[in-house]
Amino acid sequence: MATEEIHATGRRKDAVASLWISAGTGKVEVNGKELLPYLTRESLVTHATEPFRTVEMEGRLDVRIRARGGGLSGQAGAIRHALARALAKFDPEFRKPLKAAGMLTRDARMVERKKYGQVKARKRFQFSKR
Repeated sequence: MATEEIHATGRRKDAVASLWISAGTGKVEVNGKELLPYLTRESLVTHATEPFRTVEMEGRLDVRIRARGGGLSGQAGAIRHALARALAKFDPEFRKPLKAAGMLTRDARMVERKKYGQVKARKRFQFSKR
């Protein structure tokens, strides 16, 4: 196990999270705020910190995060991705359970672009026969 800071980057939708982990007391800080006040919903906090529970490392590491782009849901997904990558670097034995849980895979789903002549990506304007 390393004692220095480990850096990782995670992405989801248009959100990007840069993350640094180091040995500590379990303090998690996102853009200068604590995790719950930043993400506002307990479900997003649970989603973002899932890698800790997978490898049973809750409360043992300090995490500093810089999240930008997208919305809160995308940023929570980006934080989860970055945290899983950082934990895999922190201890190579963590890679297998994180990979099995699908946390090291980048979720490639993106918003479909709006097309001209339509209301949204697939929704069309109301049809009028006459």
